[in-house]
Order: sequence, then C-alpha cells, then structure tokens
Amino acid sequence: MIAIIDYGMGNLHSVSKAVERLGYEVLITADVKEIMEADGAILPGVGAFGDAMQNLQNTKLEDVVKFYASSGKPLLGICLGMQLLFTESEEYGQHQGLGLLPGKVVRFQGGYKVPHMGWNKLSFRQASPLLDGLDEGHVYFVHSFHVMPGRTEDLLATTDYHQPVTAVVGRGNVYGMQFHPEKSGDLGMRLLNNFLALTASRQVVV
Repeated sequence: MIAIIDYGMGNLHSVSKAVERLGYEVLITADVKEIMEADGAILPGVGAFGDAMQNLQNTKLEDVVKFYASSGKPLLGICLGMQLLFTESEEYGQHQGLGLLPGKVVRFQGGYKVPHMGWNKLSFRQASPLLDGLDEGHVYFVHSFHVMPGRTEDLLATTDYHQPVTAVVGRGNVYGMQFHPEKSGDLGMRLLNNFLALTASRQVVV
C-alpha cells in the first residue's frame, strides 16, 4: 500500500488517482500507524513553505515523515513536498524544513516571469533507479521558488528556466520531484511508476 500523507495542503486526489492508474493500492491518510505501515509514502504539497511546515507540526506529522524516512522505505516529495525535504526556505521569511536533504529553497532572481509555469525539458544529471529506462523529456512545472541543493550528488535532474533549476532529487530512499508527475503525461507517469517500483508494494491491477 502507498500512503499519500494528508497534512491539509496538497494535490492529494490527483496524485492518488495517478497511483491507482498505475495499479497500486493507495490511501490518503493522516494516521500515523497507516503511514508507518505503508510500503511507500508520498508527500505532496501546494502553497507556501511556512504554512506547510506549520500544518505538519500542527498535525503531528513532521516527526512521522522524518521517522518514515529513517525507516528506509521509499519517500517521495512532490512540488512543495519536495521543497519541504530540505533544510530551510526563504519563502515569505525564513523557515526550517524537514532537513532530510541539505539545501535551501530560494526565490527566482533575474526579473523574468514568476511563477515558472508550464512544460520544460528535463536534463538527467545522475544515474538513479528513478530515471531507469527513461529518456529526457518535458514535464509540467508550477513554482515561484526553487531548491539549491547542498550536495551536487543529490541532484538527479534539472530543467532550464533562464538558469539551471532543480527538478529531481534523491539520496538513499528519499526522492523529490519539483514538477507534478501526475500532470506530466507519459514521462511523468513513468517517473512515478519508477518510484512505486522501488517500494515493496505489489501492483494489484495491470
């Protein structure tokens, strides 16, 4: 079973439906026991970093996500959920993140249009099971802040938006995608499927 972590901010149902379409049992949940027993967990997110961290704290899920990551089972952050995996963010003030990966979330600079919204091509930077069997292609982004990873080896893929932009990250069992895989056509679904294949969950529908 795959848990979609419900802390009150996120595209829960679109991610859930995408996981279902790929043939996996999925549960949207804020229940600690259900999350910890899941074969894989997804942390979605839409909105502001500070609000999201406050919600995680208010729902007592901040430590649950950290415990889940330490369990060794695969964890995927999507969009804001990816940013939350990092150390800190400067979005509307200074905020501490989950600290599962070192790095900072910063505002786009340069005077060009923000948010970065639309289809952009991925450039693969590191070998990873998340990218196995895939060709570089376009995925769908919507974000006004981007991640500056603290370790280049955590950077799996970038895109170009007037500068290199972190698109996919991963270290050990912790992964993140800045874009929305469930809205990114065939490539997005194949990326999501590669993540699900890393879990011990078994497909119930082909």
